[in-house]
Parts: sequence; C-alpha cells; structure tokens
Amino acid sequence: MGTIRLGKRTEKRVPMIKEFVPLAELDDLVFGGWDIFEDNAYQASLKAGVLKKGLLDQIQPELEAIKPMRGVFSRDYVKLLDGKYIKSAKTKWDYARMLMDDMTAFKENNRLDRVVAVWTGSTEVFLKKEEVHQSLDAFEKGLKENHPAIAPSMIYAYAALKLGIPYANGAPNLSTDFPAMFELAKETSTPISGKDFKTGQTLMKTILAPGLKARLLGLNGWFSTNILGNRDGEVLDDPGSFKTKEESKLSVLDQILQPEVYPELYSNYYHKVRINYYPPRGDNKEGWDNLDIFGWLGYPMQIKVDFLCRDSILAAPIVLDLALFMDLARRANFTGIQEWLSFYYKSPMHLPELYPEHDLFIQLMKLKNTLRYIMGEEQITHLGADYYEYYR
Repeated sequence: MGTIRLGKRTEKRVPMIKEFVPLAELDDLVFGGWDIFEDNAYQASLKAGVLKKGLLDQIQPELEAIKPMRGVFSRDYVKLLDGKYIKSAKTKWDYARMLMDDMTAFKENNRLDRVVAVWTGSTEVFLKKEEVHQSLDAFEKGLKENHPAIAPSMIYAYAALKLGIPYANGAPNLSTDFPAMFELAKETSTPISGKDFKTGQTLMKTILAPGLKARLLGLNGWFSTNILGNRDGEVLDDPGSFKTKEESKLSVLDQILQPEVYPELYSNYYHKVRINYYPPRGDNKEGWDNLDIFGWLGYPMQIKVDFLCRDSILAAPIVLDLALFMDLARRANFTGIQEWLSFYYKSPMHLPELYPEHDLFIQLMKLKNTLRYIMGEEQITHLGADYYEYYR
C-alpha cells in the first residue's frame, strides 16, 4: 500500500512502491520453513488463534501444504520451549550442512529462481560476542567443535549466507551482527539485515521520542510494561531470553535523544522496560507507557500511552516486506548490512564505526531514498528552496 514521491511536488508523481521498483509478485512466492513442532501451517494457525477459523478455512488446502522441516533447536538457548520435532546430529557443523541441504531441496522442489530467509523464531538467551565470532575461520572451527557461544539462529544464518541466500533477523538474538558473518556475507556477496522486528511498544517510542527532541521537551523518565500471552510471551518469561529483548528495547531512546548533545534535557532520564507473560491475552499484546517530561522553566508534564495491539498482525506485513526488499537488494547487487531497512527493526544493524539510526521518520526517508537510488531517480531532501524567492 506504500507510495513514494518522485521529483518535485508540482509534478505530482506518487506511484505505489510495488509499481516503482521491480518487487517479486505475490503469486510468485512459495513459503516454507522449519519448526520444532510438527503441525502444518493450518494446524499451527488454529492453535495460535490470531486469525478466525472461518478465514483460515478459506485457504485450508494451501496452509496444510506448508509442512515444516525439522528444526535445529537446543533448550540451552530457549529455556521454556521443548519441541520434539528436531534434527539430530553430532556437531553444529553437521546441523549447518543439514540446513543447507534443506534450503537447496526447497529451491529445487519448488522450481524457484531465488530464496530469501527471514528469522521469525523465538528470542534466544543473551549472548555476547566472543573470540569464536571474530572471524569466519574461528566460527567454522567453533561449529565443528560445538562451541557453546554458537546458538541455533547463528547456524541458520551461516547456512543461508554460505549459499548466498539473503538473511533478515527478526529477533534480538546475536545472529548475523558479528565479524564472522560480515566476512561470510562479503565472501558470498549476500545482503543481511536485522534485528528484532519493530512492531508495538518500540514502534511507539520511535514515533514519540523524535517529536520530544524536535520540540526540545525534556525527559525525566520513561516506564514501559507489556503483557503478552502468545508463545513469544512464554519464551520471554525466561530471564535469559528477556535480557536479549531488553537490550534491544533499551537502546532506542539514547540514540534518538542524544543525551551527549542535549545533556540538560536527556542526560539523567530513567528508562525501565518490563514484559509480563499473561496467557489470557494470547496474541493481543498490551504495551503501556508512562512518560514524565518537562518543558519551559522545567515545568513537569506527563504522557500516557496504552497500545492495545495484535502482535502478529503488526509483524506479518514486516516479514513480507523484508522478504521482498531483501530479494530486491540481492538483485541490485547490494552486499552486507542493509541499513536502509532499519525502518523495520528495533535494533538496526550498522557498521561498528557508525551509530544506528532509530528515528522512524529518518529511517523511512533513508528507505525511500535508497529505492530512488536503485531506480536512478533524484534524491529528495525536502529543502524546497527552489519553490520560493528566498533571494532577490
């Protein structure tokens, strides 16, 4: 549904993005993937309870045809799930080879020209970069030696990049954002992007925080709490997985508000994030925020936001957009980190020497200017001086 402005405002050229850039057609897509539970997509959709059965029944045959491949999984990295539909192998290197075989067979069996991988799996426990992540040689050695700092999501990412398959990380896991994966992406000329889909509460932060800074309204504190009852909420009930998510959620405000640039306004604010597993809500997530702000002469004010949202309804379009844009990036010969896709992520990947851009509006401008760049159109700066007689 998105549009993009081309040229001057007076030209009134505002095509739909899907008609401006050569995205893959929806009729040309085939869906597949892995799970740690054997249910086909129809059965899994019924259990998830996001869409009404009457709607799912209209596409029951198509959904039943999507049967998951056995997943690579270990409870060492996701404590509160215990799926039995999993692969068995001696080493993580063997698991990577199995996943590559799955990807190759999927492409061949469905007579596909191209493949894209999007990680939509659960949040793994918090892991820091170690020596095994610093080079491709070290990482491949770690795979063969079952290094504990190599989580399943990294094995999926390695398998995809080794085959030149674009990989988008929709969870906050350490997955492709370390030197070994950068090296592999460069070696195979493959786009990567991530991480952690920006859907509910953090989406609101990247809308509100730029507005506060634009008007130089100070911040004393921002308290955020969530209740969520789906499998994502169940996984995040584990402190290790929550730590990974918390790191992703907490990073947003500092980068937008720039306390080092505006110390009087933002150097001492208190930021707290909570996620609570509450089964009765299912996929219907509630994000509640309290902002204590201050204005002229230090006078205090408050903003309260109660976002009653639906987790998968917000996330599903992001998965589709990323699949289409990552495929476009591959065909445009883009390699490595796709920072122009930061629009979709809580914790956007970036080069080590750069800071990430979290402001939603700057992110959207970056995305659309990249599409203009791909298609040879003029970049839009919104200066507008040529419309007015500023000088005589």
